Amino acid sequence: MATLIYSAIASLDCYVADEYGTFDWAVPDEEVHTFINDLERPIGTYLYGRRMYEVMLGWESADTRADQPPFMRDFAEIWQAADKIVYSRTLETVSTARTRIERDFDPEAVREMKTSAERDLTVGGPELAAQAFKADLVDECHLFVAPIVVGGGKRLFPDHVRVKFELLDERRFGNGMVHLRYRTSRRLLA
Repeated sequence: MATLIYSAIASLDCYVADEYGTFDWAVPDEEVHTFINDLERPIGTYLYGRRMYEVMLGWESADTRADQPPFMRDFAEIWQAADKIVYSRTLETVSTARTRIERDFDPEAVREMKTSAERDLTVGGPELAAQAFKADLVDECHLFVAPIVVGGGKRLFPDHVRVKFELLDERRFGNGMVHLRYRTSRRLLA
């Protein structure tokens, strides 16, 4: 059975984007990006909402740009090799390979996907992750905490869901970021 992982970069005060919608303060350096590449390498399917998919679109051609450093080209190749499912009621078409649109997030379909998948899945973006948490589908969290407080914006975790986590691993990086890997040990309250 595959693992469903929520992976995100967030500020110390748990926002993935600030109140202006920007996240340039969270751009990983080469050390962090290389670590992320190794975490993402075994992923078989990315689950995205429309906005997160649109953020990730640039990776479809990032490996062909001569000015891209090797660690970014590596991530582009990892991303392109995986399947992508975009959950959107408004998106008409996709512009990336190995991508399909689903109109609604169906927890039972995702549960079946986890059961039948040979490779792990990730859920990207806090809004889609909120649905996955509420359906008790998230098995692990990979959090990259940036050394900054942004004071507001798009929250990392959903309201009205309590989940107990078990720390599996941690790593510090030279730029002050910290990676925390948690297993969801039990859902406490919806």
